[in-house]
Amino acid sequence: MKKLIIGFWLITSSISVFAQEEPDDIALVNNEFQLAYYESLKQKGIENHDRALESLGKCLELQPNNAAVFNELGRNYLKLKKYKEAYDSFEKASQIDPKNRWYLHGMYDVTYQTQDYNQSIVLVTKLIPFDASYKEDLTSLYMYTQQFDKALALINELNESVGRSEKRENYKKQILQDARYQTGEKEELLKLISENPKDESNYISLIYLYSNSNQEEKAMEVAKKLELAIPESDWAQVGLFKFHLNNNDGAKAVKSMNQILTSGKIDNKIKHRVLNEFLIFAKNNPGFEADLFKAVSNFKSEKEIAVAKEIGKFFQSKNDWNQAKLYYEMDLANNPNDLETALLLFQSYVQLQQFEMLAKKSEAMTELFPSQPDLYYFAGLANNQLKVFGKAKDFLELGLDYVIENKALEINFNIQLGEAYNGLGDQKKKELHFKKADQLLKK
Repeated sequence: MKKLIIGFWLITSSISVFAQEEPDDIALVNNEFQLAYYESLKQKGIENHDRALESLGKCLELQPNNAAVFNELGRNYLKLKKYKEAYDSFEKASQIDPKNRWYLHGMYDVTYQTQDYNQSIVLVTKLIPFDASYKEDLTSLYMYTQQFDKALALINELNESVGRSEKRENYKKQILQDARYQTGEKEELLKLISENPKDESNYISLIYLYSNSNQEEKAMEVAKKLELAIPESDWAQVGLFKFHLNNNDGAKAVKSMNQILTSGKIDNKIKHRVLNEFLIFAKNNPGFEADLFKAVSNFKSEKEIAVAKEIGKFFQSKNDWNQAKLYYEMDLANNPNDLETALLLFQSYVQLQQFEMLAKKSEAMTELFPSQPDLYYFAGLANNQLKVFGKAKDFLELGLDYVIENKALEINFNIQLGEAYNGLGDQKKKELHFKKADQLLKK
């Protein structure tokens, strides 16, 4: 359909140009032009752009001021990455027919592909009267050229006129990391809240701004306003959670935290911050261990950060091995192939002298990681402690073969082998391995 319309327009145009000529001459020229033009479309369709340009050259000889021909020249030059020729062709088409937005769009395509974003802004500004959706492009161009004040004003305009978008919200967060733009944005948000107190998004944005600029009291004020305006809001709990912690009201803090962590509206970055703050609170206020454990369980499906493992490391750094063990076990249950977590868990079993559990789990892990020497070491250590010396010896001898350039681990293997042979009554081999360990210590 599109080709027929183009053809009709070209025929009509040709008739007007050659109106003073003889009818036979008109028909001949029109036919020649159409053949060349459609040949160019055919060659462009099969990506033979050089041949298309040849045919368009014939068209220009017959109709040197045909905007459609210059537009096609631009498209073919652009495909060949001949950017200057493409831009000049689109510009010529636009000069002939200034009311056709697609010729301007062709120039925009060239400047965008060549990253001449300042010129892109000039062209997009001319395109907006044809189609307001080009304002989305203009927002990105302002970001690329670091005209953040203009970008922020346009983002706010679009948020109000067409609604928010994820892309624009990400741009806005990027801009508002700079304190220079925060004051005006805070004032704008306060005005929007006053005008429309039932729009939750404005409260959320303002809470973000105050929190990120360490204005916790003001963030709390906004959260309280949000709770009054929209009592069912999950976001109101973000500010209230901090308020309850500061007041040392653990029960209310737990209630707010649980609503936050189970909310589908609140992003993980905020959830992680809430959990970290409650972790410190629980460490300093005994009696909230079960609440913390339940809170961490909300992150089981987390892929980017192994939350339970990180909490375990925190407790390990405080020598709280009982709590560390609980979180390592949780993480290993969710990620059974995580070798790091397994080794951390086995270390906690040693500290807690839980050798039966250590033996069971370390032996099972050697099946998953048959060339990992640490696992054989823990299996040997556990069985020695359980006085199953033959089993300990077998694991230790097998694992020692996998120890490469790790003197500390090799020393520990020999000490445990010495213990195993001592338990088996082989004094000669016991002395051999203790002597090896002693020699390595002296190196």
